[in-house]
Amino acid sequence: MSFKRFSSILLTSTFAAIFAGPVFAEDWYQWRGPNRDGIATEKGLTDRWPEEGPPIVFQSKGLGSGMASVAIADGKICTIGNIAGNTHLICLKQSDGSILWKTPFTPDRGAANGTPTIDLETGFVYGLSFDGILVCCRLNDGEVVWKKSFPENFQGKMESVWGYSESPLIDGERLICTPGGKDAMVVCLNKKTGETIWSGKAPQGKLRGNDGAGYSSVVISNAAGRKQYVQLIGHGIVSYDAKTGALLWNYDRVANTTANIPTPIVKDDFVFCSTGYDDGGTALLQVSKSGNALGVKEVYYKSSKELQNHHGGMVMVGDYVYMGHGHNNGFPACVEWRTGKDQWEKGRGAGSGSAAILYADSKLFFRYQDGVMAMIDSDTKKYKLLGKFKLATHNGESWPHPVIVDGILYIRDQDDFIAYSLKK
Repeated sequence: MSFKRFSSILLTSTFAAIFAGPVFAEDWYQWRGPNRDGIATEKGLTDRWPEEGPPIVFQSKGLGSGMASVAIADGKICTIGNIAGNTHLICLKQSDGSILWKTPFTPDRGAANGTPTIDLETGFVYGLSFDGILVCCRLNDGEVVWKKSFPENFQGKMESVWGYSESPLIDGERLICTPGGKDAMVVCLNKKTGETIWSGKAPQGKLRGNDGAGYSSVVISNAAGRKQYVQLIGHGIVSYDAKTGALLWNYDRVANTTANIPTPIVKDDFVFCSTGYDDGGTALLQVSKSGNALGVKEVYYKSSKELQNHHGGMVMVGDYVYMGHGHNNGFPACVEWRTGKDQWEKGRGAGSGSAAILYADSKLFFRYQDGVMAMIDSDTKKYKLLGKFKLATHNGESWPHPVIVDGILYIRDQDDFIAYSLKK
């Protein structure tokens, strides 16, 4: 066979393999994935589940209590849990779920709920305890590199009683987090040493909601041509200049007086935000520039009865936001984000209680509070359930967010950890 003919066949075969086979993509090294948006870039996942659910790849124990999800990178899985009264940062082997190391770093009043963040540039992993102890450990062996206390170092506080639940954000050489202090609502730290680069002050005045940090996590926005860190706190949505930590703008109408939880969605010059409870709701905000200052205007606001997300999160795909609507409910909703119109008829869905959601391969994955896992078509015109099954364990409220990496669905359930194959 001639070299030219061989090269042609090889090239054709390579392209066929790329476009016909499944695409299992990037690591899930932080809360809600690489872009903090709940979207996995995987392709080639199964379109149907048997009644008993997809096959279990492995099942392991030893994670302790807590509602933290998992971060995955470099063949390792990291989570956080309370074991015998001490909060542990925990690392498992991705291939079989066996525990590589556990590092206790503080006694705690409660179980940690924030997902760790892995930084492969430094080889560090970061986690936050219920009482606000931020720890940096080495990914390879769990050795503690540095620690900070939100209450002691930043006079931080939470808006209510359920403890800190944030997942730290790594942005270049910086680590961004939310102690909730009057003079340090959001802070920027050196990710290698923990030293403070800047502290952003809390918004002042008579505002809806409560003082302190919320249960959300920071996202990066470049709205109106300015890099900024957007966060949901006790008094609603805030934005800080990425370079200086100056408070750029804030919006409090969406704040409730109990717990502000869902991570906001940012796109172009817009911020989509939602909270639960009786006085929460949903808003679309537009950021604009006037001179050197930024301002924000409300495009629309939907009351808690019209549209709200408790704590299962929201994902934006194209011009639509998918979410579970209702406090302690996960009624499937497909919202046209520029208008706030729900495209689907409101209904119970496959499970009950709030739903933690994820998007992958044109499908939505709803993990319901009652332990039901549902796969839903992302058709914007009509709700279509593709499959559902009962998770193998149900040790409490089934709230930790699901994660899909390399065709595997990872489920944290308190002390238990389960991996399901979603490959065709």
